[in-house]
Amino acid sequence: MKFSRRTRLLRNPFDATAYAAVFFLMVMFLTLGSRIYTPGVKIDLPVADQQPGVDRTGPKVALDEHGRYFYQNRLVEPAVLKTQLQAEVARSTEPLLLVIMMDKKARVEDVIQLQQMAREAGIYEALIATLPQPDAPDIQP
Repeated sequence: MKFSRRTRLLRNPFDATAYAAVFFLMVMFLTLGSRIYTPGVKIDLPVADQQPGVDRTGPKVALDEHGRYFYQNRLVEPAVLKTQLQAEVARSTEPLLLVIMMDKKARVEDVIQLQQMAREAGIYEALIATLPQPDAPDIQP
């Protein structure tokens, strides 16, 4: 028994309207997706190669390009930061190392002020955090 076919497969002309609509929706999502707000402060660390690592623990302070200090993921005033660093020194049994995560565009005066604050709190060593170069070869010990 043979059934009659009433549908004609792929015999209609190509309709580009649907494809154009999907294309424009994708373009809109991609352009608006890049503008989504991400919380936090962007700190662009400097790039350097063959820098020493850290073998001790210690407080980490972030410094943005506007001279604001961030300790434990919170914006802090310099006086409050100094008291928090003093509390860290009082809790520690060994000398601490301050890790400064500063933005590339941060002023040198702000870094020096932070180091002076750390010295007054009892932290005498500081290290500036850097990122490795993307194309740097691995160094074998």
